[in-house]
Amino acid sequence: MRIEDDFKLDYADVLIRPKRSELTSRKQVELHRTFQFPNGRVWTGIPIVAANMDTTGTIEMARVMSENDMLTCLSKHISTWPTDEDYEDANMAISFGMGDQDAMSLLTVDGALITSEYAMYKDFICLDVANGYTQRFIDFVKDVRTHWPEKIIIAGNVATSEMTEALLLAGADIIKVGIGPGSVCTTRKVSGVGYPQLSAVMECADAAHGLGGFIMADGGCQSPGDIAKAFGGGADFVMLGGMLAGHDECAGDVIEHNGTPHKRFYGMSSDTAMDIHSGGVATYRATEGKTVIVPHKGAVSDTIQQILGGLRSACTYTGARRIKDLPKCCTFVRVNRQLNTVFGDE
Repeated sequence: MRIEDDFKLDYADVLIRPKRSELTSRKQVELHRTFQFPNGRVWTGIPIVAANMDTTGTIEMARVMSENDMLTCLSKHISTWPTDEDYEDANMAISFGMGDQDAMSLLTVDGALITSEYAMYKDFICLDVANGYTQRFIDFVKDVRTHWPEKIIIAGNVATSEMTEALLLAGADIIKVGIGPGSVCTTRKVSGVGYPQLSAVMECADAAHGLGGFIMADGGCQSPGDIAKAFGGGADFVMLGGMLAGHDECAGDVIEHNGTPHKRFYGMSSDTAMDIHSGGVATYRATEGKTVIVPHKGAVSDTIQQILGGLRSACTYTGARRIKDLPKCCTFVRVNRQLNTVFGDE
């Protein structure tokens, strides 16, 4: 047993220090970024990603995100795969876990869940498990890289530098970073395991970039400012769940609550998810997610505009002409309070 005494930070623990800028308008900020991956693949877009959760990783969400040059990791539980018109969309990732059926389908060209035709047109594969620290997962990533050498592989979740390096060396291109920061994740409460998200992003980014890899900050963003902090901390991609929940493009019916419309949002380790996909919670495990209802927010395009506007504002405050420049332009200031909440925290 040992204790690390140095400070570890979440997004709420810091603000970004403003700096002199020569930018005269938010319009001058370039949010698109071009990534060159080791296998020769190139992707250009705005590196914000819809999470591969049941409610947010939908085809409808992916279409709107793609229209804005952003990514969606599709839920691995989608019952109806995209039609032919969606095949060549480079802004969708297919998601898989390590379950026997998942692995068989992914590693077999004619698998039941992923046909060779569908896989052929998708550049991204997202290998998604709650605990990315097992040797079994490292071996799984190696197997997927062997079978799909031309794909861009996203793998996670982890929260520390040593496992970021291990997964990159196993063949992943992008490491998904975050243990417990999500709005409907209860891993930290149930297991006592986790890592403050901003520090996780900073440490994993440093490890990944040293090996020519990339990271995707997953979880913990409550506002556009948090997304800016994630990019400022070195994240190459930022994945969103709760911020995209409740929109028209999310799965699930609109329900009435206290006289106003809401939609259901739940973690993928919640009892709701396990009831739907596994017939209940297995006797050897606990739920590590919760189910909430969130106000119905209408079209996700309005939220996307707020997010992109917030990012451009962060860049103009720091003098970053490109989103890629945010880390070198960003100085974090530790704070005790971020907001004046006298009239609420909205």
